Amino acid sequence: MKLPVIKQLTQFIEENDKDYLIETIEVLEALTEVPSLKDEELDVIGELISNMYGALEVNKSIQNGMEKKEALNSFMQRVLGSIDK
Repeated sequence: MKLPVIKQLTQFIEENDKDYLIETIEVLEALTEVPSLKDEELDVIGELISNMYGALEVNKSIQNGMEKKEALNSFMQRVLGSIDK
């Protein structure tokens, strides 16, 4: 996951609607079923999906009253904490 990408996607949600990301995730998940995709291509799609889910989590925190910067930092701390375990 990349914080700048999640930050940009969070901004997109604020300016538009989270439903765009949800629908995009559904399309990308459907693409992962293509049998001819290479591992590298699946990795890229997976990274995009992860960043989009991250942006949705950050947006949820913002909607619950958290400041954007704090929501982004809190999310990344959770991600890094789960990696360390």
